[in-house]
Amino acid sequence: MDTQFGIMIRTLRVGLNLYLRQVAPLLQMDTAQLSKIEKGQRQLKREQIPLLASILKADQNDLLTLWLADQLYEIVKDEKLGSKAIQVIEEKIKKRKH
Repeated sequence: MDTQFGIMIRTLRVGLNLYLRQVAPLLQMDTAQLSKIEKGQRQLKREQIPLLASILKADQNDLLTLWLADQLYEIVKDEKLGSKAIQVIEEKIKKRKH
């Protein structure tokens, strides 16, 4: 079960020629945990995203957006009205910005 966030961090890590065993300790986790995050089998803690962005030389907001999108998808993926619920949320967010 790949996630957008997991795919992105794996792509960035490989692009920098970094191994799991190099990145995982910087996040205070073992390589198996990071591997599971990349495969979408486990979620990274939100508070770790800034550090990960720094390690991978990535935009923190881009990583956070994908992380949030994966969280929302996980909640609504099996719901018949999932898409409609996402639209309602989008409208609510738009109204808060005005």
